[in-house]
Amino acid sequence: MSIWTTILGGAAGLMLGGPIGALLGAAVGHAASKTDPEPGDAREGTRSISFTIGVIVLGAKMAKADGSVTRDEIDAFRQVFHIPEHEVKNVERLFDKARREATGFEPYAHQLAKLFRGNRGVLEELLDALFHIAKADGVIHPAEDQFLYEVALIFGFDRAGYERIRAGHVGPGDADPYRVLGVARGASDDEIKTQYRKLVREHHPDTLVAQGLPQEFIDVANEKVAAINDAYDRIRKHRGLGA
Repeated sequence: MSIWTTILGGAAGLMLGGPIGALLGAAVGHAASKTDPEPGDAREGTRSISFTIGVIVLGAKMAKADGSVTRDEIDAFRQVFHIPEHEVKNVERLFDKARREATGFEPYAHQLAKLFRGNRGVLEELLDALFHIAKADGVIHPAEDQFLYEVALIFGFDRAGYERIRAGHVGPGDADPYRVLGVARGASDDEIKTQYRKLVREHHPDTLVAQGLPQEFIDVANEKVAAINDAYDRIRKHRGLGA
């Protein structure tokens, strides 16, 4: 069974509970359960479904914060999700439901932070998916930037952590490679290598899938690793470091 069949068939709302389950239940016509899944919940698909719906809901809230939804953003949304053609309308209906309902983004972000507590790599990938959507029209608008920063704070990232994540979305060759890796320009070669290896390990697709990243989002994870590799290669060449 595909993740979309589970989500759009209504079973996910019963599985997830909380504000995400309630919204999904309202969108597909099923009541949500009263209990949130606990962090590390091992029920098959719970975390991957939560991640997927989290991007839909927070992407919708970000669009609302920005004040408009452009065709580029809609196309980017579909690229991130790899939505089967026959499910596009259903997913767009859920996105629109989330965009129009009155609840702010905070309850959804808190539920995701609770569910993925201890899996910061997955939470960072969720932010990366949102950045991918935000920059689709060629610029991250101030309202989007503020929205993403506030989500990052709820997820447990500080300002420096947010700036590191943001730097990875400026574009290869344009971003400050030290900022992408989250190291100071005066860091030693060993410190840079250690940080680089840590980031690659945390964002390896296999690691993230084991922690709840759906297979449908592997392209986002690969983009992240590519940005990390590009930053390290630029530093390495500038410093004359070995691989």
